Amino acid sequence: MIGFLFRKNFYDLWDNMFRIVLLNVGFVALVSIPIFIPPLFAESNLGLSILTSAIGILLCSVYLSTAAMSLKSISDHGAFGFADFFRNIKTAWPAGIVMGFFVFILFIIITIVIPFYVGIESLFGLLLAALVFWTALFALLSFQYYFTVYARLNPKVIKAFRKCFIISLDNSGFSVFLLLSNIAALILSVVFAFMFPGPAGILLYLDEALRLRLLKYDYLEENPGANRRKIPWDALLIEERERVGTRTFRNFIFPWKD
Repeated sequence: MIGFLFRKNFYDLWDNMFRIVLLNVGFVALVSIPIFIPPLFAESNLGLSILTSAIGILLCSVYLSTAAMSLKSISDHGAFGFADFFRNIKTAWPAGIVMGFFVFILFIIITIVIPFYVGIESLFGLLLAALVFWTALFALLSFQYYFTVYARLNPKVIKAFRKCFIISLDNSGFSVFLLLSNIAALILSVVFAFMFPGPAGILLYLDEALRLRLLKYDYLEENPGANRRKIPWDALLIEERERVGTRTFRNFIFPWKD
């Protein structure tokens, strides 16, 4: 399943590179708000600096939520136009606002709360810092699915958080693997100035990972007595493999000569 996920994601990234890059350009433009503007007010007006950071994070979060909802069509072997992107804002903004608040709180915890506890220089302070750190890490592990869960399953916002916890706990090894993969993708993105794969590429990867993982639950629903640890992925992915196919290097460079 992992090998097929990589192959499908690479094909989809290659076929939709223009869309991916444009989405990343938009995100980089927005993320400059919470990065570059708050320091201008940090010394003269701390409240305004924090407010600007919060607004910037909320805008970025709404943008990512909208991007996830748009990229879902690529994962489903389709495509999207930018009229679709702007139309998706109406559906995506509540999830983006909620996650934006969560990210802002996480930002405060990492930059203020944990250093404060560490600065106490006592065993109690270290224990509190460790507790906050591992709680934040578990939240990161679970909520990496948030935008894709909301886009693909279309639950209520609160139910989206609950589904993220369930999916993460039921697929703990897979969730850790996805998080490490996303960290590697972020490092690679730095080389390409976050243009590729960038945030849009990571969102597409997460959506495709969730889409394929949901086949497991369809199988278990149809086979209640099946062993949850032995999912017949080869059988479940037959149709997907046929639709994705295989390509040679020539197919990538000169697709019209196929």
